[in-house]
Amino acid sequence: QLIIYFSVVTSSLSTFNLARNVIDRRCNTEHLALLKMADTNQQSPPPQLGPVQFLMSNKLETAMWLSRLFTVYCSVMFILPVLGPYAAANFYQRALLANALTSALRLHQRLPRFQLSRAFLAQALQEDSCHYLLYSLILVNSYPITMSIFPVFLFSLLHATTYTKKVLDSVGPSSLMFIRNLLDKLTSNQQNILKFIACNEIFLMPATVFMLFSGQGSLLLPFIYYRFLTLRYTSRRNPYCR
Repeated sequence: QLIIYFSVVTSSLSTFNLARNVIDRRCNTEHLALLKMADTNQQSPPPQLGPVQFLMSNKLETAMWLSRLFTVYCSVMFILPVLGPYAAANFYQRALLANALTSALRLHQRLPRFQLSRAFLAQALQEDSCHYLLYSLILVNSYPITMSIFPVFLFSLLHATTYTKKVLDSVGPSSLMFIRNLLDKLTSNQQNILKFIACNEIFLMPATVFMLFSGQGSLLLPFIYYRFLTLRYTSRRNPYCR
């Protein structure tokens, strides 16, 4: 009986050890699977933002993008006066005011800390955004001419192109290919557009003198615009005027 008892106890212990080993192996397998899942989740790229989330996450850039699009729209409505000459004059002022808003936002982005000092003023006058803020304020109340709206229109179009590509990327990598091809053509002709803008800025100087003698400009307009040209000569971003 003792032999039978010890044999039963021994078999029970062996069965218990075997079951414990099976359970330990299963726990180790499940633990490894959980670790692999955690590593996969950590290595997976973050989810792509939608267009609305992308625009809301970059509020300042979005505000400048919208103001540039509005500048482009008003410039086109002035160049193509389909609503009459009176409406075209209003679109002329709106385009310059929208460009002034864009330039002020861009200047705030470049120089966020305002200081009432000569050094800060000298640093601000080296920025292209400050140049075109002054440009818009100089010409906003002058007689509307097409030559003065072209730099505003083309600069807004070029700068809006870059952010529009980012918005299209948030929609999808292959969304609206027609617009993407058009934006690529604009980008490929960027140097030619900048050269045209520089020529336009230079030839606008004698145009202000002609406006003065024809009674369509003020006496101070040529002198103030000459100061704008001297600032453009020191531009660090667009050397074509120099």
